[in-house]
Amino acid sequence: MSDALINGLAGAGGGIIAQLITYPLQTVNTRQQTERDLKKEKRKHGTIKQMCQVVKHEGWGRLYGGLAPSLAGTAASQGVYYYFYQIFRNKAEAASLERMKIGIGDGSVGMFSSLVVAALSGCLNVLLTNPIWVVVTRMQTHSKISKKSHPGQTLSVTPDETIPAASELPPYGTSHAIQEVFDEAGVRGFWKGVFPTLIMVSNPSMQFMLYETMLKRLKKRRALSKKGNNGVTALEIFLLGALAKLGATVVTYPLLVVKSRLQAKQVFTGDKRHHYKGTLDAILKMIRYEGFNGFYKGMSTKIVQSVLAAAVLFMVKEELVRGVRLLLSKDAINAVKSKPP
Repeated sequence: MSDALINGLAGAGGGIIAQLITYPLQTVNTRQQTERDLKKEKRKHGTIKQMCQVVKHEGWGRLYGGLAPSLAGTAASQGVYYYFYQIFRNKAEAASLERMKIGIGDGSVGMFSSLVVAALSGCLNVLLTNPIWVVVTRMQTHSKISKKSHPGQTLSVTPDETIPAASELPPYGTSHAIQEVFDEAGVRGFWKGVFPTLIMVSNPSMQFMLYETMLKRLKKRRALSKKGNNGVTALEIFLLGALAKLGATVVTYPLLVVKSRLQAKQVFTGDKRHHYKGTLDAILKMIRYEGFNGFYKGMSTKIVQSVLAAAVLFMVKEELVRGVRLLLSKDAINAVKSKPP
């Protein structure tokens, strides 16, 4: 089994576990990002309170709306990312060693090369998996439909509204979200928000650059210590992953808000604040009607969710890679021992 495949499968496994743990926070955060009701903004609650409101008015299931396609998307996304990341990383390491032979550099992959490797992997990941995340965003932001509303009009639930019981609500699953996106914009609709998402490749790029840099320095420091042990514990991987994700999220969060706005259901009403024609239109309208604060809606929730998810992902992924390599090495040793002399 190739090293790229091992990392790809381990990344998919780590991503699924992280998603299961943090998904309710992700659902609430997506709703915070796409909220454009100014009256509701004045009555906004904290993350825990909002989760309780969703459970109270829409049931526990709505906190996990879109979980199935999200898990599929996470597995595909992390698998694709880590697979190509390892391939590009191997090429970068080989190029660094070749340069060292002619007296250039020390043979290690530099920060800029790490950034390029992560960016290339991220772009391929975005282009291949964006349709899945459009569907997930629709399912996360779908809320109850009032009997008084027009057919097909999705309303945000506030404490003052009268809403039907959960048993009276029409079903809304993956197939409904796919059909809704297709009816609005055809096949092109599944790539809504792809432009800011491609720009947001800088988020995982920064994350992995920071992670690799901190990990490299930690291993180097361990190797220079008296014990000469450069091993890293699962807890240390967890903390490094959290720190790397925190730095990347703070810088790129506004792009995440714009992406969510574009991928959420467009409200075709007389209020032009609720309809975006594209990335630039969304940015200009958010600045005009909401100010720069609009780009940081739900940021505290996102920091908690993304940092926790990234830390779990890194820790689980590294442990899976270590475990698989150990099993493969044992199998290889056993195979050699079992060969007749």
